[in-house]
Amino acid sequence: MKVKDLFIFSSYSVISQKMRSFLTSLGISVGVVCVIFLTSLGQGLQVFIISQFTQFGSNIISIAPGKTETMGMPLGTFGSTKPLSFEDVAALEKLSTLEVVVPVSGGSAEIESADRMRRSMVIGTGADYDIIVGADKMMGNYLPHDNPKTPRAFAVLGPDMRDELFGSKDPLGMSIRVNSERFRVIGILPSKGDFLGMNLDDAVYIPIAKFSNMFNRVGFQEIDVIHKDNVTSDEAVASIKRLMISRHGGDDTTIHTQADMLESLGEIMKWLKFTVAAFGGISLLVGGVGIFTIMTVAVNERTSEIGVLRAIGASRRRVRDVFLLESIYLAILGAAMGLVFGFSAIQLSLVVYPDMPIAIAWEYIAYAIIISLFIGLTAGYLPAKSAAQMDPIEALRTD
Repeated sequence: MKVKDLFIFSSYSVISQKMRSFLTSLGISVGVVCVIFLTSLGQGLQVFIISQFTQFGSNIISIAPGKTETMGMPLGTFGSTKPLSFEDVAALEKLSTLEVVVPVSGGSAEIESADRMRRSMVIGTGADYDIIVGADKMMGNYLPHDNPKTPRAFAVLGPDMRDELFGSKDPLGMSIRVNSERFRVIGILPSKGDFLGMNLDDAVYIPIAKFSNMFNRVGFQEIDVIHKDNVTSDEAVASIKRLMISRHGGDDTTIHTQADMLESLGEIMKWLKFTVAAFGGISLLVGGVGIFTIMTVAVNERTSEIGVLRAIGASRRRVRDVFLLESIYLAILGAAMGLVFGFSAIQLSLVVYPDMPIAIAWEYIAYAIIISLFIGLTAGYLPAKSAAQMDPIEALRTD
């Protein structure tokens, strides 16, 4: 049997049993679909989270009270021996490595306009927080550079908060109440979306001193800084650490750079993608079991055909190759169906949910195809070997 005849013969065997071939390949295709869709979701989620972190620039460093060994949330913990204070902010502003220093705290409160009320996030900040969040195109103005300990009762709204409290009205110059304390609206921030599960658009921004008095808190949840462009993150962190140790008498703060957080998130997302790809791999293995079962049945059903092949001079190796090639064809068919169904599922998902974070993870798709072919080859080996070892005389007698 020539190589050309081998391919034609195996192809005909697969085509002649259309329904059986389709159902057998379906198991492989389901595995490929799972890998494509799930890893694309994982990749899209990773891209989305990284974009959330990097939308504010790459020079941001956060200083949180208390010494921790894990990343945790950017907003720090309370209860450290030395809380972060206005004096710490003033000292940090004198560092030659830093350009912007802003204290930040957050909490939930009732926020009222003249005829509407809602409970949402209140963020206490310094006057330069608009630089931290990149609010260069805001409506009105951000909080002014008042005395940080005795600021005026001004407030800035996120765009969603403006819509909820004032609808289509222009809120600039109007009054709101935050936990029954009156503030005058002087600005509207541009949309910034969600950041670590916190909707920055549905928030009210007030001076940090007003926030601390309102919530009866000592110290800040964190201090955010931006280091200068000609200074590396490591240099900025080293200068901050030296200053905070000298002021607090020990290393009692946790300093996070964006690189640290992105590295930690990258590791998490890498394992997430690997995990969801593993689920797809399980489906591929199930599909491999299906190919093994069908090929075993095919060998038993085609015993006389094997006898004829051997009788006309086909070697054991050629008989084995016939069945191996059929199993590979089934795997290829399953992989092709999986690619079609997988990308169709992605397109359909984007039509139904246009904002769904999806990005194609091409490397995992390539792995899935290679593994599909390997599974097809492996699943067909034992049945093919069994067919090759049949005695041709006994095989012919079964007809």
